[in-house]
Parts: sequence; structure tokens; C-alpha cells
Amino acid sequence: MFRYLVRRTLWAIVLFLVIMFVTFVIFFMAPNNPARAVCGGDQARSGCIMLATEKLGLDKPIYIQYGRFIGRLLPVSTPLSFSGGVHLLTPHYKTPSLGTAFATSEELNQTILKAAPVTASLVIGGAVLWMLLGLAVGIYSALKPRSLLDRGAMVFVLIGVSAHPVWIGLILSYFFGVKWHLTPIANYANFFGAPSDSGLPGGPWQWFYHMILPWCTFALLFAALYVRMIRANVMETLNEDFVRTARAKGAPERRVLLNHVLRNALLPVVTMLGMDIGVALGGAIFTEYVFQLPGLGRTAILAINNQDLATVQAVVVFATVAILFFNLVVDLLYAWIDPRIRLS
Repeated sequence: MFRYLVRRTLWAIVLFLVIMFVTFVIFFMAPNNPARAVCGGDQARSGCIMLATEKLGLDKPIYIQYGRFIGRLLPVSTPLSFSGGVHLLTPHYKTPSLGTAFATSEELNQTILKAAPVTASLVIGGAVLWMLLGLAVGIYSALKPRSLLDRGAMVFVLIGVSAHPVWIGLILSYFFGVKWHLTPIANYANFFGAPSDSGLPGGPWQWFYHMILPWCTFALLFAALYVRMIRANVMETLNEDFVRTARAKGAPERRVLLNHVLRNALLPVVTMLGMDIGVALGGAIFTEYVFQLPGLGRTAILAINNQDLATVQAVVVFATVAILFFNLVVDLLYAWIDPRIRLS
């Protein structure tokens, strides 16, 4: 298991470097001028552009720019030092830096730290909800095929895979927020509470109350896919020889379902969950836009409108790290469920 962990971690690091190179090419070598954006876009003066170009290091060779870009993201630097006449490399530990926003000159570390918990609340809460719905409806549909619930679940699947998140969000907001006044339709409440002089809601209950509709909107998109996949996997596994053998030996049906059927049927689901976390980070943009959540998606949209490439790049870097981390966790979970994986 340790060798498998090391191998997957090294592969994640290599993939991170490759994605960062592509990100660097897109944002710094594409036909655009970050210095002009810093100085106000089309109204920028030539003197300001020259100073901004020097400050941003855009006058340096490409390999130096890329080295500085990667160096900011690494938590360790190794400057040269001298001790007793001996040339040494002394490691220095630092906080990885995402740079500074072009539009506001704000440290992007702080911008991401403010927006990331909002997106994390949306994605993780939505993932828990869609897994609960998918498991419950998918397993029951597989155990009771062609029943009334099974047919209703297939209608639910058709709606879920066809509808757009903006449409789902607006429909839920109209009925539950505007018409029935059951939930808020916009804004975000901090889980740990808002400052007393801000006038904003805060605390665990307000956080949960404001996130109900975004979670439901987010979960409906993915739950439909998981219902279909879990139903198909469970029905296929129920017909396997090892399930018939377990039943022939007199094992209780509950034990057969939990230890034999679900353990094997959920392997593809775990893989799909790892990939969908990345898709969910991108899909969060629409949900955050509908419910006015100050997350990464809304931050990226505002940055694009302001031509702030540094902020967009910071969101891309953070999302990349998050996706690689979740994929690594899913790989380890997959290996724990199926020991054959870590031996391959």
C-alpha cells in the first residue's frame, strides 16, 4: 500500500507541473498584455505599461518567468548561502504565493482563502446529498426493478441529465423562496458567524439555511447520473456467481447486499466520484451565479469581466490542486476497497 501511495503521489506531482506549464502558456504567452491590464486596459499610458512590465518581470526571458511562477507556488526555496567558506544550499520554508490581483492589488492568497470555503461548502455538501440520493434510490430501484419507484426514478434521471443548473436553481428559488418563503434565494452566511457590526447573518444554522437551495440544485444534476449507474451496477452484481454462492451457503440477505454486492458495485462509483469532483468545481460557477454565493466561480467571473488574468490564474491553480488532491484520495479509497488495485 505504501508503494502504491508513493507512486500515485509522484504521478500527481508530475501532473501538477504539466498543468502549471499549460496554465503559464495560456496566461503569459498568449497574445495579451498583463501590464496593460494593470494600467487600466485600453486607456493605459505607455510609461505605466513600461513600469508594470518591469515590475511583473515580463521583460525577462520566458524560462525565468516560468521559474519565478513555479517558485511562487512551491512551499520551499533553496537560496545559496555560505558557511565557513563552504558553498551550501540552505532550504527556506515559505508560504506559497498566488501573486497579486491586477485590478485591486490585493494578495490573491487572501482572495482565494475567502472564496474557497464557500465553494467547498457547496461542492462537499452537494456531493454528500447526491451520494445519499443516488445510493438510496439506485439500490432500491435495483432491488425492485420495474416497480413504481423504479419508473419514477428513471423520470428523475431524464430530468436531471437534461436540465441546466441555472434553470433548476431559478425554479427552486421561485417555488421555495419567492412563492412559499421557505428558504433564502441569495447570499451566503458564514458558518463561524459574521461580525456583530456587519448586519449579516451568521452561525451554523444560518449557514445551513442559506445553503439548502444551492445544495439541492447542485445535487439534482449529479444524483440522476449516480442513480442510473448504481442501479445498473447493483443489478449486474446481483447476477454474479459469488452472490449466488453466498446465498447458497445461507448468508443473510443483508450481509450479501452489504459485503458482496455493494462492495463490488461501488467500485466504478468511487472512480466516477473522483472525476465528478473536478466537474463539480467547474459547475459551481452556475450555482454560485444564481444564488449570489461569493465563491471561486463568482470570483473568476468578476475577474474575467475586469480582465484580471492574475485572479483567473489563481482560481485555476487552486482548482487544479484541489482536483489532484481529491483524485489522489479517491485512488487510495479505490485501493482500499479493492486490494487488487494496489498490487497492479
